[in-house]
Amino acid sequence: MKKITIAIDGFSSTGKSTIAKKLAKSLGYIYVDSGAMYRGVTYFAMQQGFIKDGILDKTALVNSLDQIDLQFKFVAGANIEKPIRTLAVSQQVSPVATVPEVREKLVALQQAMGIQKGVVMDGRDIGTVVFPEAELKLYLTASADTRAHRRYKELIDRGDKVHFDAVLKNVQERDYIDSHRATSPLKKAEGAVEIDNSDMGLEEQFERILSHANALIAF
Repeated sequence: MKKITIAIDGFSSTGKSTIAKKLAKSLGYIYVDSGAMYRGVTYFAMQQGFIKDGILDKTALVNSLDQIDLQFKFVAGANIEKPIRTLAVSQQVSPVATVPEVREKLVALQQAMGIQKGVVMDGRDIGTVVFPEAELKLYLTASADTRAHRRYKELIDRGDKVHFDAVLKNVQERDYIDSHRATSPLKKAEGAVEIDNSDMGLEEQFERILSHANALIAF
């Protein structure tokens, strides 16, 4: 059966990772969470003291990029899946993601992961930069308030102590940074299917996307 590349882009908390995982499992494809890779770099920068009082030492981070092993969300031999999902990391990840050298390193890793196709990858620049020739490009969107409520519930369910206003502010700040950065800004890729899931359930969204994927696979 023919394999395709599926690129999913969108703002934070639009459910990209959830839908991408479900889609990859249904198709028997590899799933890559590019956002986790940027969070991994951010966590590394925080652990190394490259971020102090909200200010990133870009030079120190760039000079240390070769020390980071991100392929399986590990940094310096430690599983970092839980700590990279905290609000503290969320508040710093967008500035880190604007660093050209960081994006260059991670884009190269991401492209290598998808060279054989049969991959579902989500992020901010997957359809525009990482896989501009992807057979299926998706652009997920939802209102900032809706996304903040989703993120707030996720953090509370994990046991984190956060305030909704702080989560909403973080969502809005990340939206601005992600869409206005000089390198690979978030935007709808040419030919992408846009889906506003503000009022859409997971199953409805999944079935719609799966239908698009199956049509291309069978083409």
